[in-house]
Amino acid sequence: MPDAEEVMTTFVGTPAPPALDRRETFATLFDAHYPAVLAYCRRRAAPEEAGDAALATFEVLWRTIDEPPARTLPWLYRVAAAQLANGRRSERRRLRLVERLARRPAGGAAPSSDPADATTEAAAARDALDRLRPADRELLLLVAWEGLGPTEAAAVLGLTPATFAVRLHRARRRLDALLTPSPTHPVKDAP
Repeated sequence: MPDAEEVMTTFVGTPAPPALDRRETFATLFDAHYPAVLAYCRRRAAPEEAGDAALATFEVLWRTIDEPPARTLPWLYRVAAAQLANGRRSERRRLRLVERLARRPAGGAAPSSDPADATTEAAAARDALDRLRPADRELLLLVAWEGLGPTEAAAVLGLTPATFAVRLHRARRRLDALLTPSPTHPVKDAP
């Protein structure tokens, strides 16, 4: 894990002495919140992408250090979410290109997915989360993985706690619907 001094040197070089209060404020916030922000990013992205997104989040904090947010961790989660979203958009563009190239006739049928891939409950839950809209998934992850309460999670997303509670309730219902087999789409037992 990089320390605050390394990050500041990377992003801003060696600041002039009047910036000492800014440096101390940044160092304190970095030391207090970097592990949580990195964990947040790691639960949502590959390790390399997570590290980049976490550091980019603190770069944004550095640029706004003269007026740090009142509730720093939810604000950092919100910035990290934006950094990760930028990375996901780039990845989706890359995947669309790969899919287009894969659909080109190459003298054989495309491989089918293996039904045994989703035999455990963890795989089913991950699959259901992946099928949720990104907004629903983020609501659930902030509460379940990040352990945030409704007020903090609402701040991360820029919502009121009441709006957050309603959206969380709806997201939970949608997740439950994806996890519960319906008569028209029964779960098949493995052979």
